[in-house]
Amino acid sequence: MVGAAARDLIISIDQLPEPGGSAAVRESAERLGGKGANIAAATRQLLPHSSVSLVAALGADAAGDQAVADALDAGIDVTHVARRGTTSLLVDVVEDGGRRRLLERIALESRVTRRDVRDAEAVIGAAQVVVLQLQQDAMVLVDAARVAHEAGATLVLDGAIESDEARPQLLEMAPVVRADAHEAALLTGRAIASVDDAQGAASTLLAAGAELVALSVPRAGDLVAWNGGSRFYPHHEGEVIDPTGAGDAFVAGMVAGVVHNEDPATIGARAAAAAATAVGQLGGFTRFRPRR
Repeated sequence: MVGAAARDLIISIDQLPEPGGSAAVRESAERLGGKGANIAAATRQLLPHSSVSLVAALGADAAGDQAVADALDAGIDVTHVARRGTTSLLVDVVEDGGRRRLLERIALESRVTRRDVRDAEAVIGAAQVVVLQLQQDAMVLVDAARVAHEAGATLVLDGAIESDEARPQLLEMAPVVRADAHEAALLTGRAIASVDDAQGAASTLLAAGAELVALSVPRAGDLVAWNGGSRFYPHHEGEVIDPTGAGDAFVAGMVAGVVHNEDPATIGARAAAAAATAVGQLGGFTRFRPRR
């Protein structure tokens, strides 16, 4: 897993107060976070017999120490988590009904560098599946993708990148692409407001070289498409406590399906079930029951 790691602060309240007011905190937690770390932790749970390594950067501070400890507790290999600067902080404020606001303090040092990728070439090259969480510098992602691709790993792209130079290179090497509606628009130039829109965007990505594409449709669900077919998975119908970790859990579910060599529809179902588990919990760090 190549991507972002941070410290998450999750705060649950009934309702945001008016300016100058206050609100009682119902529940709070502070733990390892960031999309890359969340995907790694979820994948480790869904594939309990597999090794999951994280290539990321955390601060050389107490928050970074605790985040590393959390990662180790989750069974993640942190050999290639660099330590420098200040740990990024993500504050997830969740109101009743699953309405959330995310506040971010992203440290410049928290981005993965080309040197980080070079230092991690052995673990990237030895992986069966490599996830690139695309909130990183463009050419760093291309470097990591090349190492994975040349070693024969299955490359999974999560998110979008605005670089016109890097985008086609990444899409050419990655058989699996996951994006929300905003990210899909950046990748394809197509706005997504419906399942039909998502189908069109997925067709564009499949034509660019992808073999399996998962795109979210706002307030509806997720479309999973492949050459020769597609299936739509409606959003979880139960109570939504916090939607924060749904996308990360979905990616982890896809990775587990790819590792198990499942067919595309089964991979989609597995990913949708993982996302449904995530929205029933606070924060982006989803806890699953052990699976095979």
